[in-house]
Amino acid sequence: MASEFTEDVARDVLTQACAATGLDAGGAELLRLGSNAVFRLASAPVIVRIAQDPSAAEEMKRGVAVARWLESEDYPATRLVPGVAQPTVVGGRVVTYWESARDRVEYARLDELGDLLKRLHWLEEPESLGLPYYDPFSRVAEGMRALTNVSEHDRELLEQRAARLQKDLSRVDFVLPFGAIHGDANVGNALRHRQGHPILIDLDSFALGHREWDLVLTSLYYERFGWHTKAEYESFVYHYGFELMNWPGYEVLADIRELMMMLWLGTRTSGDPKSAEEFRRRLHTLRTDGSRRDWQPF
Repeated sequence: MASEFTEDVARDVLTQACAATGLDAGGAELLRLGSNAVFRLASAPVIVRIAQDPSAAEEMKRGVAVARWLESEDYPATRLVPGVAQPTVVGGRVVTYWESARDRVEYARLDELGDLLKRLHWLEEPESLGLPYYDPFSRVAEGMRALTNVSEHDRELLEQRAARLQKDLSRVDFVLPFGAIHGDANVGNALRHRQGHPILIDLDSFALGHREWDLVLTSLYYERFGWHTKAEYESFVYHYGFELMNWPGYEVLADIRELMMMLWLGTRTSGDPKSAEEFRRRLHTLRTDGSRRDWQPF
């Protein structure tokens, strides 16, 4: 059984992974510690991603294959470090190596995200990628299993909501084409490259699904949470060419993505008072059907 995924554990894997590929881990900056530990090396323009789940090899292989496909299409996305066999397993964790887009994170604008998704959705994915079908409720089930620091009362609320939404989804009529989707498309996964253009990152969730799934987070962030301005959101709609909130299935998809966000946060409350407080706030909102305007991004 793998040890707890702490920063110390991740840095130990990073040191071994860099040594095996001739890179220097000294001074590496931890950018994120969640499903993956993401480090930016100080010695080279390289990002090292270490998967928390030791069984993530297939998902990481798919992300690598997607990156190679997008590069062959000259699509603006994160690029693999050339000449490095990957993914690789180090210390029981799955490791991938990516070119660093820039030295400091700068997110793309929403109009640019709209352009990126429109261009992505025009691509014809090769069957050799072996993309899975997008199944939000397999992720919901995983999230429910991973919830440990939650009362039975709260668990029942989430389980009932999941069951209702699964039925609701079966009645949704999708209108956009079916094909390759990013699977977690939002402005947090669209960065500005040091050369000035926007790129998509985090390719591990690529799947086959209806394109509405790639639009719903941006609509949700604007409509419920107020994380985007009206002008920003309208620029996204104009550049992509479809207003998701005018489609009858929007509320169901938004509720499902909201539940996925809840469960993701709920698995991270142990030892993190800020996450625990936010999770309690969101549970209260669901229970009372209150405003989401005070939800904080994580």
